[in-house]
Amino acid sequence: MAAPAGQQRAWSLVAAPVFFSVSWWLLCSAPQVGGDQSQGAIFLREFTLIRRESLNEDFLSDLLNTNHRIEDMSSRTARSEEDRDTLWDAWGSWSECSRTCGGGASYSLRRCLSSKSCEGRNIRYRTCSNVDCPPEAGDFRTQQCSAHNDVKYQGQFYEWLPVSNDPDNPCSLKCQAKGTSFVVELAPKVLDGTRCYTESLDMCISGLCQIVGCDHQLGSTIKEDNCGVCNGDGSTCRLVRGQYKSQLLANKPDDTVVVIPYGSRHVRLVLKGPDHLYLETKTLQGLKGENSLGSTGSFLVDNSSVDLQKFPDKEILRMPGPLTADFTVKIRYAGAADSTVQFIFYQPIIHRWRETDFFPCSASCGGGYQLTSAECYDLRSNRVVSDQYCHYYPENIKPKPKLQECNLDPCPASDGYKQIMPYDLYHPLPRWESTPWTACSSSCGGGIQSRTISCVEEDIQGLVSSVEEWKCMYTPKMPIVQPCNIFDCPKWLAQEWSPCTVTCGQGLRYRVVLCIDHRGMHTGGCTAKTKPHIKEECIVPTPCYKPKEKLPVEAKLPWYKQAQELEEGAIVSEEPTFIPETWSACSVTCGVGIQVRLVKCQVLLSFSQSVADLPIDECEGPKPASERACYGGPCNGETSEYSPEEADVFYGGSQDFDELHDWEYEGFTECSESCAGGVQEAVVACLNKQTREFADENLCVSSRRPPQLLKACNLEPCPPRWETGQWSSCSLTCGVGLQTRDVFCSHLLSRETNETVILADGLCHKPQPIQVQACNRFDCPPSWYLSEWQQCSVSCGEGTQKRNAICRKMLNTGLSAIINSSLCPPLPFSSLVRPCAVATCARHQRPSHKQTPLIMAQKKVFIQTRKQRKLHFVVGGYAYLLPKTSVILRCPVRRFRKPMITWEKDGKRLISSAHVTIAPYGYMKIHRLKPSDTGTYTCTAGLAREHFVIKLIGGHNKRMAALSLGMMKEEEATRKASLNEALHAQEKHQNGILFNGSKTEKRGLLTDPSSRYDDIVSRLLEYRGWPRDHPEPWEAQDSAERNISSEEDQGQEYTLPFTMVANQDRLDDILRNLSQQPEEVQDVYSKQLVAQLAHEIFKSHLEHQESLFKTQGSRVSSASVEVPFSKYFSEFTSSLRTSSAETHLSSSPELTNGSRGPHRKPAILKKISAAQQLSASEVVTHLGHTVVLASGTLSVLLHCEAVGNPKPTISWAKNGEVVQFSKRILLQPDDSLQILEPVEEDVGFYTCNATNVLGSDSVSIAVTLAGKPLIKTSRATLVNKELPAVTVDIGSTVKTILGANVTINCQVAGVPEAELTWFRNKIKLAPGHYLQDGSLQIENVSLSDQGLYSCRAANIRGQITESTQLLVLDPPQFPHRLEDMAAALSITGPGVPSVITSPSGTRKVLSPGSSVLIGCPVNGHPAPNITWFHAGQPLSMPHHVLSSGEIIQILNISLDYQGEISCMAQNEAGLLVQKTSLTVQDYWWSVDKMSPCSASCGNKGLQYHQLRCLLDRAQVNISHCMEKPKPTLQPVACNRRDCPSRWMVTSWSHCTQSCGGGIQTRRVTCQKLTAAGSSMSMSNDACAQLSKRPVDTQSCNRQLCVEWATSAWGQCNGPCIGSRLAVQHRQVFCRTRDGISVPSDQCSSLPRPLSTQNCWTDACGVHWRVSLWTLCTATCGNYGFQSRRVECVRVRTNKPVQEHYCAWRPRPANWQRCNITPCENIECRDTTRYCEKVKQLKLCQLAQFKSRCCGTCGKA
Repeated sequence: MAAPAGQQRAWSLVAAPVFFSVSWWLLCSAPQVGGDQSQGAIFLREFTLIRRESLNEDFLSDLLNTNHRIEDMSSRTARSEEDRDTLWDAWGSWSECSRTCGGGASYSLRRCLSSKSCEGRNIRYRTCSNVDCPPEAGDFRTQQCSAHNDVKYQGQFYEWLPVSNDPDNPCSLKCQAKGTSFVVELAPKVLDGTRCYTESLDMCISGLCQIVGCDHQLGSTIKEDNCGVCNGDGSTCRLVRGQYKSQLLANKPDDTVVVIPYGSRHVRLVLKGPDHLYLETKTLQGLKGENSLGSTGSFLVDNSSVDLQKFPDKEILRMPGPLTADFTVKIRYAGAADSTVQFIFYQPIIHRWRETDFFPCSASCGGGYQLTSAECYDLRSNRVVSDQYCHYYPENIKPKPKLQECNLDPCPASDGYKQIMPYDLYHPLPRWESTPWTACSSSCGGGIQSRTISCVEEDIQGLVSSVEEWKCMYTPKMPIVQPCNIFDCPKWLAQEWSPCTVTCGQGLRYRVVLCIDHRGMHTGGCTAKTKPHIKEECIVPTPCYKPKEKLPVEAKLPWYKQAQELEEGAIVSEEPTFIPETWSACSVTCGVGIQVRLVKCQVLLSFSQSVADLPIDECEGPKPASERACYGGPCNGETSEYSPEEADVFYGGSQDFDELHDWEYEGFTECSESCAGGVQEAVVACLNKQTREFADENLCVSSRRPPQLLKACNLEPCPPRWETGQWSSCSLTCGVGLQTRDVFCSHLLSRETNETVILADGLCHKPQPIQVQACNRFDCPPSWYLSEWQQCSVSCGEGTQKRNAICRKMLNTGLSAIINSSLCPPLPFSSLVRPCAVATCARHQRPSHKQTPLIMAQKKVFIQTRKQRKLHFVVGGYAYLLPKTSVILRCPVRRFRKPMITWEKDGKRLISSAHVTIAPYGYMKIHRLKPSDTGTYTCTAGLAREHFVIKLIGGHNKRMAALSLGMMKEEEATRKASLNEALHAQEKHQNGILFNGSKTEKRGLLTDPSSRYDDIVSRLLEYRGWPRDHPEPWEAQDSAERNISSEEDQGQEYTLPFTMVANQDRLDDILRNLSQQPEEVQDVYSKQLVAQLAHEIFKSHLEHQESLFKTQGSRVSSASVEVPFSKYFSEFTSSLRTSSAETHLSSSPELTNGSRGPHRKPAILKKISAAQQLSASEVVTHLGHTVVLASGTLSVLLHCEAVGNPKPTISWAKNGEVVQFSKRILLQPDDSLQILEPVEEDVGFYTCNATNVLGSDSVSIAVTLAGKPLIKTSRATLVNKELPAVTVDIGSTVKTILGANVTINCQVAGVPEAELTWFRNKIKLAPGHYLQDGSLQIENVSLSDQGLYSCRAANIRGQITESTQLLVLDPPQFPHRLEDMAAALSITGPGVPSVITSPSGTRKVLSPGSSVLIGCPVNGHPAPNITWFHAGQPLSMPHHVLSSGEIIQILNISLDYQGEISCMAQNEAGLLVQKTSLTVQDYWWSVDKMSPCSASCGNKGLQYHQLRCLLDRAQVNISHCMEKPKPTLQPVACNRRDCPSRWMVTSWSHCTQSCGGGIQTRRVTCQKLTAAGSSMSMSNDACAQLSKRPVDTQSCNRQLCVEWATSAWGQCNGPCIGSRLAVQHRQVFCRTRDGISVPSDQCSSLPRPLSTQNCWTDACGVHWRVSLWTLCTATCGNYGFQSRRVECVRVRTNKPVQEHYCAWRPRPANWQRCNITPCENIECRDTTRYCEKVKQLKLCQLAQFKSRCCGTCGKA
């Protein structure tokens, strides 16, 4: 048996997991094959070929001894309970599948744990890889046969093909040698997973055929139903069975047997007879094909398997399906005898219900519910269609909706909170909020609805308020307008007229008129005025042989019934109307019975297009009848007045069947994409089948509309192009942020697979899109900008770190501006100072304290006036000291250890030295001050810090010497007292800041806070009004007041205190007062304030000394107290009054009224201190304050102090009107205004006006009650034509030029204090638009700023609003573009001459009698008035003014109009003059050059003079000169010479044949035209030298002789289109007269015969039959409905047929709403069947469920 060694090269085909079942035969049973084959083939997984000698013994041992394999114990599963009772081990893991696709087998092993045999099998199987293989994979049995192709059999190689479906042994591998009948069994077993039979799922496992169900499970008996659904019930398809009988006609070579649609299964056709079958196919993509079925066999047609058996007198065609295209089975006639075709197949129901996913949950958290629905799905087009398609099939049962709970997690308390602002860390996220949509502007036909969108913010307490829109810009803004009710409005649709109600003479005819909405449903809403009439008279020409009736004969049944219903029909309108429903069926089946119906009172709700039921008494007029008699036909052989056949004729005869319409595909749309694969959609059109013309879609049956067809197009790859990604979020929320995106060059290969290749940027030729753009370009709110933290204040232990803060505002330009710190939100101190810890100090442990340290600071200013050895101070204030004074500075602290206190000077750490001592007890000492000791000293206790500023008084200031003169000792008189050199160096600069600076400086924005009080102290030291030489005992001082004491000089007596003390708050008030005063009086006013301050300091000093004297009286003798303290105070007060009122004011040259001083305009002194309550009944105040009247107020005195030269005159006004003085309202000698016994009528704004020849000044004061606020108003009108800025009070009217700055003051008074809000056109303005004092500033005014600006002041007692109208004036200007004026002139007078004026002037030449339009273009606001002038005088000659004066028209121009015409445009802002000059001239002819010669030779050449029409030497249209006499000009002869010889031809003769090819001829001669005009024949050679001789013969009518030919009409079996009416077809084709078929376009010029016509058939004698309505599901409420049975039955037999036979007539409704009336509250019951589910889901608390499930929820 062994072959030679050289031939032992058999290969083993590896495919292993199923080795145990086949390997024994493969290795040991080779002799069964016979021949020279010495070795078998081993099949292992994937058919990998390996040499047999490479298989080691262990491997073969495993193959042959499966029961003794050693398996990995880790792969074992745990033993089951059943295994534990037996001797078997647990089953092992499943092996790899024997196949990767197409269905394979996998096995699992177990071993016997006993030495004896175990009951049962040691192997089990299951199916796997149950997925279809790709088409290129081939058949599994074929692969196994082909594996033997390279193994010799009987000495030679064969190509083996499989032998399938062996009935005896289907699991053996039998193969047939290709090209022979040689069949061999190459293996006793096929590989596991091989199908037993080609048409079965059963598979071979271990050589045995195992049953496999359609669920791909071994041993399963589940089968597919006839529809191809595994374990289905056959409801997804329907059985179609029928028979066709041929009708042989001479002109009809073939006919259609049946059309089998896509997806059909189990198709079987049997043809008996001499004819033959053939197939035509059409795929869903519209591709058509044809197969002639020429021979017996199996083959693929459009990927569908077709099996044909041909016999001499019979053909059997089988197609298992599912079909992948629409198959049209046709028959081709081959003999005289008739043939019959029986067919049967299962047609799929292409429209089926499918359940949708759950809708979104009703709540996002906290528990909600969600429902499913059902949608109708088209299997052919893979799209969702209208539900009516699924209702067409009774087999379709719509799934019921499902209800389930969802989102049961509790709602998080912090939901919606987010950090959005640096100054407000945890704040609710601002959001867009919308109002409800408004009602639609139109109930149908398309309207719009709008809503308001605003940005709102919710605070921590849940209060919602509107904020600026920029805060919501992080999310897109919702739309504010949307379309609505875009469906068409209902319209009347009139049906065909019925036959006349009589057969002779005069009668009536009727028609149905319905109101059809956009869904095709009969509804309400049509206008009653446009309703067509439903009844009219008709005359039958047949004469009646009876007396003529006086009235037309009314219709009998059924038209009488229908007409009565139509006459009584009503339409729901917006007025309550009686609406009768349809009549019920007759109560009897024969004879006379009754019919009933329901009549409701209904109204149409226009906003929702829904109908609501009303009580019956709401409708006016007679109520339609709800009961009537009916006739059910004859009983017991009675004769009836009409028959069902007649009724059917009536119904059917009302339609016109001359034309037939149907849907067809007419080409495709343009490709959706230009490259990489797009889609074209087939265009479906409604065509007239006879004329092939397009028709209205309403004429075609909508249910038969073919599905959407798509095909691929433009599959070539796209050229390289730029692709962009999404923009990133903005880097900033305001200012100027940046957004980036990815931009790359890509190459799209296919849209279907979305395969894209990224290319280099250079391959994309178009400009690259931008990758960065700006975003959020608007100003940011003010915020703090913090610097970096400084180094820790200590080198060890715990210290502090500081940083600086600047208030800035980021602008929309990207730049930031430093602004006043008051505009930024309050900044906590911890933001600027924080603790820091360094390495632990060696000597001290780090202190730990639970509470924040507190430094007990004193905010005072100390001024040393006399030399003292030592002074004590507490941190927190300022000290102006004399040199060589020692200072002890204490830092009293709580909750902090004093030894841990640190000291700094000007930011640098202080350490003890010989000059400065740092004590461990919370104080420091400076020995004998020197200039280098000036600066800011800082005490730091943990996080707490306080400062103390020290400045020296010294230098060469003469003012200090004057102060010291007479008050110091002799040795001290020579001391040069002045400000310290630091103070002296800054004196000039600081004086400018406080008294002569800019506005910004006046507000106190000093660059150096330590110099804040320098100028006040300087002026206080200069003050000369101190008391002199009044010795008093100063020795009495309390040791506790060590801030102003001297330890060494305590007993000396001086008139002034050693150290003057003032509160910082008082000095701050003085600075604010000065900043509010006019610049010209600030210096004078400052002297008054300094004098007042000196008075207060001295008074406080005396009171303090007096208290010390009383407490220490025991140490002071009574003799020493000679003068009381009050005496000194009164004397000082007197001197103060004299000093301030006389000395300062009178000595000021700018305030004197004499001619000596310079002239100044008035200025009123403002005082900021509050009103003084001198007593319970008297109030005295200065201007700039608010006086609140109380119930006991008897007098109010209003002071007004003004300065100026000449002396100003004072006048008073109240609320803008001059004050009328009376007994109660008095003008005092000092020009103060006094109001005695004030009443409510005195409330208002009082204005003091100071006036002199140089100008005026005014200041107001408010007098009000505690209650509703007041606003100072003005009713004046301000017109500004040149000033760059204007200021007005609210209430006035402002007219200003463009670009000006407008400030509107809104001065408000009110107690409690009122809050101010500004509005523009009733829209609130953001606070950033107005200034700190409440004024509104509008910068660079433009036309868009026009409007009504309102100021609203509100407090808890009420509110008041005043408004100012802002009008922008734009002077008249000449526009830059004149297109609008040119267009207006051309529209006003087409063809009429026109001219446009200009400021420099234009010119126009006109002819007498003509017309002209003159335009005066001008821009301006308000619209300028235009006046026209002629020669400088108003235009008085006849003219017409058009376009609001911008255009004038002058008719019949004469010389009177010649000259300059100008227009003057004028408005409140200015005027503009434009002009034009008119010149009147006449038209005239001008002789121009000669025209070209009319001929190049012969005797007819002429030249003519050319004329031009001129006006002002410019050529114009020749029509203007037509009335002018032309000059007499004669033509001139030219080119009179012999012409050269040339060919002459005649016309072609008629063709000899009309088709099929003919000949036509013409005559060709050579002739010459002489100069005399005669024609001379020449020889052909004379012409041949010049040009080629034309042909004289040509062929014609070469087209084929064709004609239209038709086949015989087919059976009348098409779809029903009417009563007894169907469609039959025939073929129309183009052929030659020899009978050869040619393309149809060759017959396009001939009239085409009809291919479709109507035909009569009893199969279409059907109509809809309806049953009675069922009982309503509810007696009240909004959810009741009822149904009835609707079926299609034959007219004659009343037998039901399939519904598509009745599809030509609208199907009656099979359900409707009922009992839509409000439920009374007497009975509580459920109105839906889901109430148990509602109760289970705990939804009873929701109102919509509680009302519908009243009964169930009530029990809950």
